Amino acid sequence: MTQDDICACPVTLTSATAVTAWNGVVLGLLSHGRETPVHLGRLMEEAPEFAMGHAARGLFCLMTGRAEVLPSAHEALAAARASTAHTPVTLRESAWITALDLWLSGKPTAAIAAIETSLRALPHDTVSAKLSHGIRFILGDATGMRASVERILSAHAPDHPCMGYLLGCHAFALEETGDYALAERTGRRGLDYAKNDAWGLHAVAHVYDMTARTDDGIALINGNSAAWEGSNNFRYHVWWHKALLHIERAEFDVALGLYDAQIRADKTDDYRDISNATSLLMRLELEGMDVGPRWEELADFSENRVEDGCLVFADLHYLLALTGANRGAARDAMTARFARDAARKGEMFTRVEAPGMAALSGLNAFAEGRYDAAFADLAAARSLMQTIGGSHAQRDVFERMTIDAGLRAGRYDATAAILRDRLGRRGGHHDRFSATRFERLNTARGIAAQ
Repeated sequence: MTQDDICACPVTLTSATAVTAWNGVVLGLLSHGRETPVHLGRLMEEAPEFAMGHAARGLFCLMTGRAEVLPSAHEALAAARASTAHTPVTLRESAWITALDLWLSGKPTAAIAAIETSLRALPHDTVSAKLSHGIRFILGDATGMRASVERILSAHAPDHPCMGYLLGCHAFALEETGDYALAERTGRRGLDYAKNDAWGLHAVAHVYDMTARTDDGIALINGNSAAWEGSNNFRYHVWWHKALLHIERAEFDVALGLYDAQIRADKTDDYRDISNATSLLMRLELEGMDVGPRWEELADFSENRVEDGCLVFADLHYLLALTGANRGAARDAMTARFARDAARKGEMFTRVEAPGMAALSGLNAFAEGRYDAAFADLAAARSLMQTIGGSHAQRDVFERMTIDAGLRAGRYDATAAILRDRLGRRGGHHDRFSATRFERLNTARGIAAQ
């Protein structure tokens, strides 16, 4: 027996209570709601044999990018498979189980393909689209994110209950592929449908970051509290965006205040929270600000993550904390682990080999004041940095460090080329960083000429 969920897709649930709980999981995943685990717990109490629920638990574990959750993800896969032995599953439910199996096997791209197979049959399945979107984001596949959403847009009419969330995904994919004007319109339209869509709000905030429209970005976040008030730790990322906008206005004290009051209000060790914190502190230090002892608590968490090796994106942000607090032994241990992982076979290990090894070497050199070596390594990693995942705005901290290393090392021509390329990727919009660095470059060139 099946019933339809909020996406009008069949689920092998027999009670209305279970369907309600599953719909809570769906809406929670789409909105980054903090109650999502509560809904999942209720679902599994009501329907302990629901294979898709077990698969969802396993997939959610993998999205945290934490090595210690891998046993739980394997347990979830085993439970999902056991459930299918005596309960028939739908194509969509089978796709989620297959995706979990493939991702656990080190094949996230194949996991995406399994989800997309289901989406071709059920293009109105917003939650599967969000899952595909999320894994692609981890892999840095902006083009794939956009293509995936655009294949199913026509199946989401204005009366689809999840229309706004899909528009939020589309807005983010548009922004990451450089279509800033359409991304802004799409994201704002999505918020009209789903006012609690933190992802859609943050997509528009990305537009304002990339186009240096600070006042618009701050007003957006202040005026759409419904999109982040009920959010899980993703709300810290929204506040991170607000801090970036204040840095753009040279309001460094305001940004640091947001760090203390919001971004690190809860001292979590989630890699996404650590990346918010470390990248913000590094940006402030690049602007000459003393951030005091704040690196220390981040380094304490990051030391425990040296052997994780789940995501290069996470590792490089852990390294920022370790260098910021001068944890030499932990830095050496991470360098050794990167070397081991780079020699291994697999989709994620390829990213450790390149750009991971060069990026790690460059960050270590930057911390040690060896700016010529830092620039050489970071510039070498640059062409593949998108493959470590995250967004343009998140990876921009490494871009800024590359440029500042080049300026400090006297690599003026090469640094100018990177500055021009960065400007081009932003649609020609000069932000404060590019303006000040071009000014420093011209000053340095003038002094060198004398």
